Amino acid sequence: MRGLKDKVAIVTGGGQGIGRALSLRLAQEGCKVAIFDLKPEAGAETAKLAGAGTTIKTYELDVGDYAAVKNAVGKVEAELGPIWALVNNAGWDKPMPFLATDQALWDKIIRINMLGPLNTHHVVAPLMVERRAGRIINIASDAARVGTSNEAVYSACKGGLISFTKSVARELASKGVLLNAVCPGPTNTPMMAAVLGEGEQAVKWKDAMVRGIPLKRMGEPEDYAGIVAFLVSDDAGFMTGQTISVAGGMNMI
Repeated sequence: MRGLKDKVAIVTGGGQGIGRALSLRLAQEGCKVAIFDLKPEAGAETAKLAGAGTTIKTYELDVGDYAAVKNAVGKVEAELGPIWALVNNAGWDKPMPFLATDQALWDKIIRINMLGPLNTHHVVAPLMVERRAGRIINIASDAARVGTSNEAVYSACKGGLISFTKSVARELASKGVLLNAVCPGPTNTPMMAAVLGEGEQAVKWKDAMVRGIPLKRMGEPEDYAGIVAFLVSDDAGFMTGQTISVAGGMNMI
């Protein structure tokens, strides 16, 4: 991809799953990657996998904590340089029927999936506006586009993130800051494994998901790395406010 050499990119939740694949691809494309993650050991493992000649540095924080985000962003600018890209990937869910949930669960889902991106945008975007250059990629979900049983609050957050992306893209287009959203489908990640659990029932759930995907397989974290690297690069310099589904054809809207 053009224009990524030595550019600084933040990837939230970059220690595992989709975030790890995104971090590795951006580092391999020449970016200096700052991982924001609650688990610094996972970020360190990602850096180890990237190998020699790459730059990945982990900052331990909760993206739902505005002060922590602001502090970490200051460190990134001081230690790695001006931030070119922000990839909001951190996410969490605990599927269950909405009527069986409680406010404590809503608060946790909203804090990670919606408040976290609001915090990072509010801290990072002004720096991009000042420099009149930058890319923000929000990892949403196809659950936001079609709805998903047992994931009502999560789907609402991801739907809100898509609308937020489009709104801020309109606000910041004239400032040289481009925003786009990527919507993964069902993906083989540690979070998905925790959701499905183990045993015969888990196999049935996974098989049911695969049956709904025209390409007849689950997504892998690496399936999303190319589109994110593209959107961060100079090659996507005329794209903003777009929502791109990468889900094996599950959603063709």
